[in-house]
Amino acid sequence: MRREDVEFLSEGTTVRGWLYRPAGTAGDVPAIVLAGGWCYVRELVMPYYAEAFAAAGIAALVFDYRNFGVSDGEPRQHLDPTAQIRDYKNALSFLERTDGIDADRLAAWGISYSGGHVLVLAATDPRVKAIVSQIPVVDGYRNMRRIHGTMGWRRLWAAILEDRQLRFDDPSKRLYLPHASTEPENELSAWPFPETKTTFAALQTTEAPLYQNLSTMESVDLLLDYDVNYFVDRIYDTPSLMIVAEGDDLTLWDLEIESFNAIPSAKKELVVLPHTSHMTLYSDRDKLAAAAEHATTWFVRHLLPNTITD
Repeated sequence: MRREDVEFLSEGTTVRGWLYRPAGTAGDVPAIVLAGGWCYVRELVMPYYAEAFAAAGIAALVFDYRNFGVSDGEPRQHLDPTAQIRDYKNALSFLERTDGIDADRLAAWGISYSGGHVLVLAATDPRVKAIVSQIPVVDGYRNMRRIHGTMGWRRLWAAILEDRQLRFDDPSKRLYLPHASTEPENELSAWPFPETKTTFAALQTTEAPLYQNLSTMESVDLLLDYDVNYFVDRIYDTPSLMIVAEGDDLTLWDLEIESFNAIPSAKKELVVLPHTSHMTLYSDRDKLAAAAEHATTWFVRHLLPNTITD
């Protein structure tokens, strides 16, 4: 395979990524768009999946959302889920116009926050011919309400309201908070899990130096309005695989399975990875490999059906 640096405009902002092309293929090939979760940059885990897809004969586009990593956009470290989904859609438009890519065989993969995004894509973009939604965020309000607990929830709302006032008085002023903290009882963060902080700190050191443990407070404010359940009952015909970690208490596997069950399509499949947590799908290469194998098999089945033999 070979990896190319690419860029495209998303609503006027330059978004940059890597396009992985499979080796030894003749003619146009299918392609998958991949983007990350909360504060992710393109180096975080996603190249592992892109390489697996390319090895199976499917191109893969990994990109940084606007406001993150090597992409342009202000404010930095700001997550607007609606804008991120538009970045996905513009990535699909880019692939439609890319030589060597079959515009009729495009797909989307997402993990954590973007695992929810691809469910929205399956419901709203007919160009998407298959999705893999991995450990997705499906209901921001219920997710945040549960993981922060009563006292943490009070602190979170106080910070959100302070940020709203600051931005009202001066749009250039805003609050930021950590992605995660090793002392969530003493330090407010978006995702109050020590293992999240330590896992991403290790990945920042080894493979993703552009990652920052930081987001705007408004990002959390927007997360509270995020709910893919408004969309999932529109997924009638798009093949949809959901990969869930057994007992996941970060993005809450019970909520994930609830959303999966609401998909009316018969072309769906649920995989529950045993003895796995949300964060071990980043830190444990064996568990990551298992997830990648499930995703690759799904995409090959639906994008390269002629390669499947009994």
